[in-house]
Amino acid sequence: MKNTPFVILLILTLIAEAAACFIMVTKIQDIRTDPVKVNECMYSIMENYGDTSKYNTQLDYTVLDNDGGLIYKTRDGLSETVNDAIKTRGLILDLEVGGEVIGKVIFDYNMGEQIEGIRMNIIILFSIVAVIQILIIIIWYIYLKRTLITPFSKLNDFAVRVAGGNLDLPLEMDKGHVFGAFTESFDLMRHELRKARLAEKKASDDKKEMVAKLSHDIKTPVASIKSTSEIGMELTKEERTREMFGVINAKTDQIKSLVDNLFTSSVQDITEIEVNPGMQPSDIVAGLIRNADYLGRADSFTIPECSVFFDKLRLQQVFDNLFMNSYKYADTEISVNAEISGDYLVIRVADKGPGVKEEEIPLLMEKYRRGSNASDKDGAGLGLYLTNYFMEKMDGQLSLKNLEPGFEAAVYLRLV
Repeated sequence: MKNTPFVILLILTLIAEAAACFIMVTKIQDIRTDPVKVNECMYSIMENYGDTSKYNTQLDYTVLDNDGGLIYKTRDGLSETVNDAIKTRGLILDLEVGGEVIGKVIFDYNMGEQIEGIRMNIIILFSIVAVIQILIIIIWYIYLKRTLITPFSKLNDFAVRVAGGNLDLPLEMDKGHVFGAFTESFDLMRHELRKARLAEKKASDDKKEMVAKLSHDIKTPVASIKSTSEIGMELTKEERTREMFGVINAKTDQIKSLVDNLFTSSVQDITEIEVNPGMQPSDIVAGLIRNADYLGRADSFTIPECSVFFDKLRLQQVFDNLFMNSYKYADTEISVNAEISGDYLVIRVADKGPGVKEEEIPLLMEKYRRGSNASDKDGAGLGLYLTNYFMEKMDGQLSLKNLEPGFEAAVYLRLV
């Protein structure tokens, strides 16, 4: 697993910590006076008492008389009284010469100072190890965020978009993280759903075309019947016959009305899409725009701080449709500008593409209508229709216009 190096590093630091503890404990246990060296020093003092040149000085010590007076010391800075020796935890021994105690010998190795030094070394060592462990954990977290948390968040956003009906935006492929295999599977699912939706639309369009043809074919003979009956009504003199021709005229009018209703309902195919707007902070809008710009073609932008009225899911679909159209038809860099104008927060999304014919701009927000430059591109002609529908449901507006060069879509979000 890719996490193994981090686990190994943490285990190694823990082993190093344990080893350091063992070494320091051993050093503390070693802080004691060597009895052999003490005996050798004591023997040299007793044998050569008075001749300091022959004293064994392999250890530091001080020689005092019975009154506490200083007789000899191996170096400066040693304890010169019994009280000082007690404070520094020194070793105090009686000095006997000729069977008589004539003073004290203080072996001053200052255990407290040595323990303090070891304690400081332990603190420094543990601090270094702790810093290393913290760095390992931080790096591990960054690694997990890059390979697990961020990809999962993208998958979640992708699932929300698919659930909202947006099947045009592909999921960015990256097999270098835990969800790499899922990424490809999810995008394959999106692709298959999109194919199924296009097939469904084609079947629906074919059905509408068939209904339109049948309506036309039915209305033609009905019209002939009606005209014939009207002529017959004018030519006949018998009242009963005129009544029969009147019935025929009424029934042909009824048939025509029914055919017109059938044709209208089939072509319009109106479906109500739920939109639930509410008051939202404007900083959410920036995130929706960045989510829509999955190719990263938009330049830097700022959104003024304010409260606006929108449905987060539907506004995401609005920006998704605008950026997808720019990717598909312009394929240029994109500029995003936002400003407060009157009662609206206006967000302008513009590219540097060829734009569309001026006379086609009002038609782009109609269902199944596309510009003449879209004949070689995939699409159903529903993107801007749905975008305009969502904006109207959120008490906003959608404005389209050509630039020199380029094309701009302006989204108006109502302030609250």
